[in-house]
Amino acid sequence: MLLGQEAVLELLCCPVSGVSLEPLDTNVLVAYSTDGTHEYDVVDSYPVLIRFENSILDKSDIQRLSSTVHRQSYGGVFSVAKRLACPPSHVTKGNVELLLDTLLSQQNSARVLIVGGGTVGCGMEPFYTDPRIELVSFDIYASPSVQFLADAHNIPLVSESFDAVIIQAVLEHVLRPEEVVAEAYRVLKIDGLVYAETPFLQHVHEGPYDFKRYTESGHRYLFRCFSLIKSGASAGAGTQLLWALDGFFCGLFRSKIIGKFIKLCLCWLQYFDRLIPEAYNVDAASGVYFLGRKTREAIKDLSIVEYYKGAQR
Repeated sequence: MLLGQEAVLELLCCPVSGVSLEPLDTNVLVAYSTDGTHEYDVVDSYPVLIRFENSILDKSDIQRLSSTVHRQSYGGVFSVAKRLACPPSHVTKGNVELLLDTLLSQQNSARVLIVGGGTVGCGMEPFYTDPRIELVSFDIYASPSVQFLADAHNIPLVSESFDAVIIQAVLEHVLRPEEVVAEAYRVLKIDGLVYAETPFLQHVHEGPYDFKRYTESGHRYLFRCFSLIKSGASAGAGTQLLWALDGFFCGLFRSKIIGKFIKLCLCWLQYFDRLIPEAYNVDAASGVYFLGRKTREAIKDLSIVEYYKGAQR
């Protein structure tokens, strides 16, 4: 469940200096450090903790608390259609269950951070409803599912304060994913867990805020400072084909509506993911996932070649 704002404030720190924040008044937080004083606005109870001089984010947009990307809301028949076209992922469901079981097997509660939690992610509902989870969430826009605004390249939270970090459908939207993963590593406790889902073969989404893609092996190497618990394709070749057809017909007819209509008509293609062997899904995945544990020793470069899990042996 979402942690209360007072408890969250105790975990916050300056994204520039890393020192603790103090309230200057009801609308400003301040950090006093050897390199100077840093002030951050609190807008409608949301602390805005972003180093704008080191970010692609525009201060005026962020301080309006709105998303820089239009996010469509669905209701009625459109909600049903969206659920048919993009049903809950059985892979994510299983991974979330494993993550929760691992977190709570030896302790009664766990503190979890969701990076990019402005919208509740696919399969992430248990973290918001389980009373044993102390949940902290942030994004670059305000919503009921976040407690503050921040840039994931500079997470304004004290080091070694979380049992788990979740990064779902975020790393494709940051300029320097290695820095984001390093920040996740920093805020995790010793032996803390990370779970990430990232696209591989998907067309551009969220327009100018889409930058990266990863093969399954490349994704593993990105998390090389974590020991492997589980990894693979979060969505396989069938889902990838559905994405491709959506993009193809959208471009052919210059119409997003037609692309989505075709995607809805052919949504059954994604169920072939379950019939295709994992090794082939890995090579043609729509998206990949990684679940791992913080470790002191990074994997060696040579081992990533041996790690390959696809069908092209």
